[in-house]
Amino acid sequence: MTNLGEPLRKVLGDKTAKVLEKGLDLSTVGDLLHHYPRRYAHRGELTPLSGLQDGEHVTVMAEVVKVQGRSLTRSPGYVLEITVTDGTGQLKLSFFGRKGSYKAEHELSPGTRGLFAGKISTYVPRSGKAQRQLTHPQYKVVAEKTAEQAAQEWADEIIPIYPSTKGLDIETIGKSVQTVLDQLDLPADPMPAALLGRRRLIGLREAYEGIHRPRSWEELGRARARLKWDEAFVVQIALARRRRAAAALPATPRPPSFGGLLAEFDQRLPFELTKGQREVGDEIAADLALEHPMHRLLQGDVGAGKTVVALRAMLQVVDGGGQAALLAPTEVLAQQHYRSITGMLGDLAQAGQLGGAEHATRVALLTGSQGAKARKAALLDAASGAAGIVVGTHALLQESVQFADLGLIVVDEQHRFGVEQRDALREKSGGGRPHVLVMTATPIPRTVAMTVFGDLETSVLGQLPAGRSKIDTHVVPPERPAFLARTWERIREEAAQGRQIYIVCPRIGEQEGDEGDAVPADEGERDRRSPLGIMELLPRLEELLSGLRIGVLHGKLHPDEKDAVMRRFTEGELDVLLATTVIEVGVDVPNATVMVIMDADRFGVSQLHQLRGRVGRGSLHGLCLLVTDAEPESKARERLDAVASTTDGFKLSRLDLEQRREGDVLGAAQAGRASSLRLLTLQKDEDVIRDAREEASALVEADPDLADHPGLATVLDSLLDEDRAGFLEKA
Repeated sequence: MTNLGEPLRKVLGDKTAKVLEKGLDLSTVGDLLHHYPRRYAHRGELTPLSGLQDGEHVTVMAEVVKVQGRSLTRSPGYVLEITVTDGTGQLKLSFFGRKGSYKAEHELSPGTRGLFAGKISTYVPRSGKAQRQLTHPQYKVVAEKTAEQAAQEWADEIIPIYPSTKGLDIETIGKSVQTVLDQLDLPADPMPAALLGRRRLIGLREAYEGIHRPRSWEELGRARARLKWDEAFVVQIALARRRRAAAALPATPRPPSFGGLLAEFDQRLPFELTKGQREVGDEIAADLALEHPMHRLLQGDVGAGKTVVALRAMLQVVDGGGQAALLAPTEVLAQQHYRSITGMLGDLAQAGQLGGAEHATRVALLTGSQGAKARKAALLDAASGAAGIVVGTHALLQESVQFADLGLIVVDEQHRFGVEQRDALREKSGGGRPHVLVMTATPIPRTVAMTVFGDLETSVLGQLPAGRSKIDTHVVPPERPAFLARTWERIREEAAQGRQIYIVCPRIGEQEGDEGDAVPADEGERDRRSPLGIMELLPRLEELLSGLRIGVLHGKLHPDEKDAVMRRFTEGELDVLLATTVIEVGVDVPNATVMVIMDADRFGVSQLHQLRGRVGRGSLHGLCLLVTDAEPESKARERLDAVASTTDGFKLSRLDLEQRREGDVLGAAQAGRASSLRLLTLQKDEDVIRDAREEASALVEADPDLADHPGLATVLDSLLDEDRAGFLEKA
């Protein structure tokens, strides 16, 4: 008998164990049992062959209809060609070698059904008609239909199909799982019996049997429900314990004060705060008054007024004797925030200066490219406490940067910063932990996951301030060349009315040191041309838009040049700004009405939404044009059509979640497949996650150390390896 922690080599032998570890990183019995089938084939239902795509790795179930061999004319050798069908299409299986050397020639006779796996390719025979094929596919013959009863059993059997990899035989995983299940000896179920009863969940042994060798679809459904619950519940136990530990951490309370900077700022505001801004401001103010650290996400669409909300929170902390740091992802955005904050505060940001208000502070700017004199002054203002607000880029994370009393960290567009970076800034707080406010317009998949799992308190700004205009978004596709010609005409028309235009490219276009802002091409589109660079587009624009004043902005420019170009555009001295994504967030030019994004399919959903938000920032309507050469029906076009259909950041983040997954909610992976969740998905299982949080919170409240639940503690320890435990501590 064997247990979950048993090395596979002791159960399966060294040869098979090495193959599984090398191919799929499976080293224990538990690893193998949690390598769940990615889908199930029903032998009575043939997998459609009609929709197979070139280059796709597939496993299909089909029936052999023709077997023939022929000698190769151009080189000595022989090819065995087997044609299979599923009723919707045909597929050729090709085996190259010596005549009579194939097992397939004897095993795959006409009428035989089987599973066939490999990579789809297309070849054109002499007949000239392209055909799809699998070359040297892995295969598994399924039982022949003999007597009526045997045929029915054959048709009803559910066949698990496991995720595999090159060099790992299709049958090896299945046979290994069967061997392990036959010898499995589980300890007591780690899940409390009362909980299983309340939730009507089956036992763990039954769940493993049901997911790996289900006798019916109902049995499979019960197994998946139990194993999904385990994933959700154990993660929620980890997060509940983390929340409990965080609540015990000390933080200096910063309650609202009367007659201070914040009151003066509110009195001077030239506009009325929206209802949403007031409500969110009250939530944050209440958090800042507590004796444990705030950890809140401020989500609001582009232009919803997040910066004003964040500034009011920073002023509350300054009124309480502390300092606030605003961490921005780029120098352009940091400078924009600095100008915006000092502009809104006026003489309230001029403490110690002639003309400064009675209740005033200073705002310091700290970036990596500052001159020595300006940097020294900013460092001194931060360390002495003279600057109540410090705005900066990654430069804030350096060891030389110190604060007198850091009470609040505001992270703008948190997806640009890793957990390690945010933690480095948090460690600069002297007494206790600082409060943390992260802001975003389109939460990345991992942020969506953390809000669904209940690990981030969330405030949402859903109402745009008065005076903000709508933005129309359209895709400019390759099948409509007239649309692109109209794009340049529209730019000229807008410029003629005194309005300004952004044109964004995925990269700079120089041979060396490209910025690399573009996301990779979608699967199946690897052979497309390189994404367009601004230096490649500039000569064309000078012809297409002759007479217009065009400025260029990208990350490789000297900071002084970047600032000068941005100032010229802001002040209306440029008609067109040709840029990379350095203008993605924070840039505020109310006179800009058109955003043209070249090779738009090369950008992620969040980037597209942020770029679109640079227009429509005043009373003038905005227009966003997504130029692409992606074909209709492709994933890239699906993404662009979705962006064009809505300006709701949360809807778009859900789309991003569907396409990229949520990453690891207990690790640093921000998106993708490196996840502690194997069955659970946020798109489909929010109710399971919600129920699991309720149960986990109650259990941790009653038994915080899991002393009465040793089995659960063991499962938790196996989930939280050293890296994930450290991540939770820092996150």
